[in-house]
Order: sequence, then C-alpha cells, then structure tokens
Amino acid sequence: MTLSPASWTGILLAAGRGRRFDPQGVEDKLQQTLPDGHTVALTAARHLSSVIKRIVVVVRPDNHALIEALQRENYEVLVCPDADQGMAASLTTGLRHTALSKGWIIALADMPFVQSTSIAALLHELENGADIVVPVFQGQRGNPVGFSDKYLPELMALTGDRGARGLLQRFPVREIPLDDPGILRDIDLPADLSSR
Repeated sequence: MTLSPASWTGILLAAGRGRRFDPQGVEDKLQQTLPDGHTVALTAARHLSSVIKRIVVVVRPDNHALIEALQRENYEVLVCPDADQGMAASLTTGLRHTALSKGWIIALADMPFVQSTSIAALLHELENGADIVVPVFQGQRGNPVGFSDKYLPELMALTGDRGARGLLQRFPVREIPLDDPGILRDIDLPADLSSR
C-alpha cells in the first residue's frame, strides 16, 4: 500500500501473550468471543479502522490463528519477531513500517470496548495541531494515545514493556475528556469479557 506523507496511521498492538488471562498459554485472550459474538482483537481493529483509513496490526510470529483471522478481514499485519522483549518492540515495529505517517493513534488489541467516537476525538485533536493526545474518563487517563510525527525519534527509542507511558510524563499532553469508560477497560481475566 502506498502511503501518503500526509496520512495518519493506527497501530494496533496485538503481540502480547496474555499470561494473566491464561497462565498456561492455551487460550489466546485476543481470540476470545465478546457478548456480541465478535472476537476481542477484531473488535478493537474494527473500531480503529472505522476512524483511520490505514491501520497496521502488530502480532507475534507464533500466533498463526490471530494472523489468519486478521488477514481474512484484510487487515495489514506486521509480525514482530522480538515481541517477547516487551510492548516497545511491538510499537517500534509498527512505527518503523509507517515512518512516513503524519502521526499515529496507538491502540491496544485487548481493549475492545473503546468507542469509535473516542478514537475520532483523538484524531480530531491531532489534525488540529496537538502533538500528544490522551483520552480521560472521570479524571483517569486511558488508551489509545496519539502522537504526531514530531515524537517519532522519542517513540523509536523506547525499550521494554512500558510502551509510550514515559513520554506522557515527560512531554506536554493534551487530555481529551470523554464519556467512555472503555478507554480504561482491558481484557486481563476471563471475567473481563462480559459486558458491564
């Protein structure tokens, strides 16, 4: 796919192992079915792609079932061979592949309850000059987060499993208050799959 330099990109991080969900590693939480009948990862991908024209989904190399499910839906899949080194490895894989973007909204595949309207609100702020945007629900910061290309060098320098959290503490952030508890809800345990 040819990428216009003026494009924004969504990066969906889907390379974790979800050990809290299933310590034995048998059940992939991203492939679990939500009450609406759709899987966790595909729901998160659909919400992101409903707002941003180009999204890439970063997965670990041994998650063949997830790769196939995403490719069946025509999502652009990036395999991160270093996924077990932490979230930063997955993020930099996505960034390296989309480095010409105007900026990114970075979402987590285990957060399927984020509303599309929330993603749209973040994108709107980026398009109107914000360099870092983060959603807030009832005073608490959540995900996804957005960055303009101004911060590509800092994002590419990340290591370990903290993702971009450190950048949110070091640089000015535009907080976007939203009426969306989904920005705080991830799937860590089987009980988290149910609607609340």
